[in-house]
Amino acid sequence: MDIHARGLTKRYGALAALDALDLSLTGASVLALIGPSGGGKSTLLRVMGGLEEADGGTVSINGSQPGRRGQALAWRKRNGFLFQQFNLFPHLSAHRNIALPLEKVHRQSPAEAARTADECLERFGLTSHAHKLPAQLSGGQQQRVGLARAIASKPEILILDEPTSALDPEMTAEVLELIGELAAAGQHIILSTHEMGFALAVASHVALIAAGRVDECGPAGRVLEAPSSELARRFLSRVMKFSGPLRLAEGAGPSGY
Repeated sequence: MDIHARGLTKRYGALAALDALDLSLTGASVLALIGPSGGGKSTLLRVMGGLEEADGGTVSINGSQPGRRGQALAWRKRNGFLFQQFNLFPHLSAHRNIALPLEKVHRQSPAEAARTADECLERFGLTSHAHKLPAQLSGGQQQRVGLARAIASKPEILILDEPTSALDPEMTAEVLELIGELAAAGQHIILSTHEMGFALAVASHVALIAAGRVDECGPAGRVLEAPSSELARRFLSRVMKFSGPLRLAEGAGPSGY
């Protein structure tokens, strides 16, 4: 992915969620956004995804401008999204949660959409839960359905906002493994996360976002293991204080599993 943001600004009243943010990356496969809560990660993801319009500045991803008037809808159709809330339709089964957007947004026939939904549910080990409503699923199962829905249309980029924030440790590991498998298979991903070990193992690049700006950005190994800014060093020191030093998964490298 080639990602370039210049002077990106987004305000909510007096709050500058993005404050003239600059970011430039070429050749990233997985970009992990890290940093303190409230620093602007979610807002940046929504602007990158064409879900929010910036108040100022520009952003370009792979030559497309998600925020340009008239391009946002087409950009959203090309990409997949999964946010902190699962956002499943509560009155639809897991299967219909995946199939319906394929029919209505991507204009697949009902038969084609049903086949795709079957394949995605099987891929994520959810076939036996296809008929269940979201309320009948565990948090981890709901998140897996959301992830299956996000990749069902074969997105150019998968955008994930803290995809494990509402999950217990076992479910967190389960969902992170699925995301790691997608990354290893070549899926381009932009995500925010507080899981530093996961970012080190899966991301090719990491950007630390704080106070609406990029404090540090570069290859995952360098940013996470040898940060150059004082803010990044303080943040990582606090995050890792009770979890020990960062470790790569066995056999993993900074660019994937």
